[in-house]
Amino acid sequence: MNLKNSFLIAFSLCIMGLASWEFYWRSKGYYPNLNDEKALWAKERTKVEKATKKDIVFIGSSRAYFDIQKKQWEKVTGIKPIQLASTGSSPLPALNDIVENTGFNGTIIVGITPGLFFSTTYPGAFPWQRIQSKVDFYKNMTYAQKSNYALSIPLQKSLVLMSGDEEEWTDDIDLKSLLRNIRIGNRSKEEIPPSFYNFGDVTTDRNMTMTQRTVTDTAYANSIIKVWHFFGRTAPPPDKESTTKYFLKDAKKFLSRGGNLILVRFPSSGGSRFAENKFLSRDKFWDELLTQIDVKSYHFEDYKQLKHLTCPEESHLSKEDAEYFTTELAKIMISDNAITNQKIN
Repeated sequence: MNLKNSFLIAFSLCIMGLASWEFYWRSKGYYPNLNDEKALWAKERTKVEKATKKDIVFIGSSRAYFDIQKKQWEKVTGIKPIQLASTGSSPLPALNDIVENTGFNGTIIVGITPGLFFSTTYPGAFPWQRIQSKVDFYKNMTYAQKSNYALSIPLQKSLVLMSGDEEEWTDDIDLKSLLRNIRIGNRSKEEIPPSFYNFGDVTTDRNMTMTQRTVTDTAYANSIIKVWHFFGRTAPPPDKESTTKYFLKDAKKFLSRGGNLILVRFPSSGGSRFAENKFLSRDKFWDELLTQIDVKSYHFEDYKQLKHLTCPEESHLSKEDAEYFTTELAKIMISDNAITNQKIN
């Protein structure tokens, strides 16, 4: 009897503690949101295995992730794209994975963010390892990991306390993140990166949108801008030769089996665009790449309806502008015969 009472008391205290923790973070403005984790990417990656000639896959970094809205793309083209872009990543490992490990010969649209695309081919480097870890997770994913992911989704959608993104945002609230953000001095004497807050909401089919706070709260957006400027200032010089060589090898192999490859330069603005113009100029990077491969390519600055779009934090479009950009880009590609309109009127 005493054991039963002890269990009931412990269970009640546990529920009260969890409820208090949940309500506390909700009072701080948090809301349930999915974690942008490896398992989410892996689930989307499985779609490539059964993809046909008509299907479209997006790869790239966070601009290709935020700026393409899947519902708008499907509304215009009749095809719901497969979204395999990854934040802070080079697209090269994802392209290599598709080329070497699948027979897919549909359309791959590669987002070109110069600072990441031309960054490196070194396996241990951050932009490379970030996406390669997702590719490796997909290849080696166990049944237990698949079950854990499936069971976690309803909880992630319902409870704020499940927030614990692999991106390691400053405002994550899992215990590991809370402990990580405790700083006592600067023992390494290295420059401390600015706080990096989450600015995106993702769905189970990997449709990423910018949070409304980032659009309306200038101070919040400026905190993210500080992060971009820090990365730009501390990043090693680009390795244009090796990245171009690596890309061309996989791109030509994909084209040789009948695949359709398209390159897209997504919008940037403000200080980020200024820095890209200065250190990763269009003529020396984008234009030179296009002289080495004959594929359809689209630079946002070449279209009057796209060139003046402004990014709230200099590097990604708001949800509203991303929907507009997606619609216009799809229309441009259809009119250019880069993709086929599969929509049934």
